[in-house]
Amino acid sequence: MPLFSHENRDRNPETRRVYALFELVYTFVDFAAAVCFTIGSVMFFRDSLMTVATWFFTVGSVFFMAKPTLRLVRELKLAAMGDADDLADRYQS
Repeated sequence: MPLFSHENRDRNPETRRVYALFELVYTFVDFAAAVCFTIGSVMFFRDSLMTVATWFFTVGSVFFMAKPTLRLVRELKLAAMGDADDLADRYQS
């Protein structure tokens, strides 16, 4: 099955569980990035907090960078799980 195909996540209970777990992590990372950017933005109003604000932006950027990485890892894992199913079907025939 191709990557990012909806069929990959609905193949069996294990693929649905893996997909749900990755969605929870993805949502946490997305939320954490937004919180870091919001806090950093507010801190930029005070000159004395400029360095800390920059760190919040840096950490938020790392979270944003993790999002596509999580999606790719999820899809590769789901695709690999499908390969095992395909192999089992071939040997049962």
